[in-house]
Amino acid sequence: MLHNIRVVLVETSHTGNIGSTARAMKTMGLSNLYLVNPLTKPDSQAIALSAGASDIIGNATLVDSLDEALSGCGLVVGTSARSRTLPWPMLDPRECGAKCIQEVEHAPVALLFGRERVGLTNEELQKCHFHVVIPANPEYSSLNLAMAVQILAYEVRTAFLEHQRAATPARVHDESPYPLAEEVERFYQHLEQVLNHTGFIRQAHPGQVMSKLRRLFTRARPEAQELHILRGILTSIEHMSPARHERSADADVAAEKVIRHNNT
Repeated sequence: MLHNIRVVLVETSHTGNIGSTARAMKTMGLSNLYLVNPLTKPDSQAIALSAGASDIIGNATLVDSLDEALSGCGLVVGTSARSRTLPWPMLDPRECGAKCIQEVEHAPVALLFGRERVGLTNEELQKCHFHVVIPANPEYSSLNLAMAVQILAYEVRTAFLEHQRAATPARVHDESPYPLAEEVERFYQHLEQVLNHTGFIRQAHPGQVMSKLRRLFTRARPEAQELHILRGILTSIEHMSPARHERSADADVAAEKVIRHNNT
């Protein structure tokens, strides 16, 4: 179960932080490390600071893009140190640990950590189902990368041990009820394509329509079958005759107002 928890580091600057992260992971029983385009590949400093967890570094998966690291995952949780312009579903570290263990039986789970200085971009955070913020001292909230990994890894292990002690076994599903990360991304690409085709999104003034729709569907978190239904709806729209159905003038005006509002 713990092996299916991926710790994903995005564009790490210092190899020592990779080593310290490996040490933090191994102490909590995590072993699956993904490195997304690290500025420097793991070296002797990473091995030295891993303090006996060099096997995790040696088995780390190096990828060029975040989508590669998230491929196959059913749940993605991103760490964020600051509030964002567009609010997102939030978890505290304890809730994060419990959520990871709850869902890891169905598909791999990714815990996403950003760059040492600037964290994750808004685009990267929008690929997450939840954001987690560590409630550090607001007067001094400076946590380095390995510290943040250690805190969340501890909460994951605590939830795992509680799961093992539970008298009632977890409900077993024949298959994951939620779509994988790449399936969700394909849905968003399909949705944007259809909205561009219908004119709902105007190329000259795209606004934040897709960001807001991402937040909406992230909040709702459709199950796999529900996502298939949504893809089917989009496909049916694409197959419609270009001829428009007759509508009243009032309906046209109302639709135009909706389009204008969503493109601002």
